[in-house]
Amino acid sequence: MTELVTIARLYAKALLDIASTNRVSWITLVQELSQIVYFPEVLSVVSNPKMKCQQIVDLLLSELKSPLKSVPAARNFVQMLVENHRVRLLPEIATQFSALDNTEEGLTNVTIESAFSLDGDKLSKLVVALERKFQRKLKPILKLNPALIGGVRVTVGDEVLDTSVRARIADMQAALIA
Repeated sequence: MTELVTIARLYAKALLDIASTNRVSWITLVQELSQIVYFPEVLSVVSNPKMKCQQIVDLLLSELKSPLKSVPAARNFVQMLVENHRVRLLPEIATQFSALDNTEEGLTNVTIESAFSLDGDKLSKLVVALERKFQRKLKPILKLNPALIGGVRVTVGDEVLDTSVRARIADMQAALIA
């Protein structure tokens, strides 16, 4: 597993060099590719030895919505992945690419889980408060999780701050049992 992460990081670094301008579009392209790979039909085509590399490249690129799919660098990237049998690494390459981009920008991903959607003002106030608490610039990733009942669960790296109603109920239950 660790060696797969290392290999994915190498591809992500190479992609970061190519994407020195317009990184947001490249992140979108890699994320789209990684989502396409999750489909069993696509995996069966990619792993089929009767399929030619060019056919697989054309299939993957045809499924993209990104305007970069017609850029030669994007085609070359996909072709390199197909020829080296690394298409299954796309989800990890996307993760590594995003992490490397954030590092260069001085950002850290923060996953904010909430029972309800957070609008712009509430979200920006929350992010400012979290930046003060964690003492770093944060890039929010929002996830809806109705099981939390209320409040939020925040994850920054390996640190978790859980102020959800569900966590409070669990704490009360533990206190009553003890």
